[in-house]
Amino acid sequence: MPWSAPFEEPIRLRGGRELATLQQAADYIMKLPKTVQRQQRWQVAVENLINAAEVGGGWLMFARIAVMRALNAEDQ
Repeated sequence: MPWSAPFEEPIRLRGGRELATLQQAADYIMKLPKTVQRQQRWQVAVENLINAAEVGGGWLMFARIAVMRALNAEDQ
């Protein structure tokens, strides 16, 4: 599955931005500070994004969920 593959539904960020594709989610994570990227929740998100790009199928849904969980953990 290409990195340009869209999520079934975009991930909404604060400020109105959206992450609509695997690539946009990966780019978002890569722009986070390195200390944040190393946190387990973001590592899980990255692993799921890679699996979605390499395997496709249900991994696309898992990747979306993992990114959303990592984002929601920041709010707490």
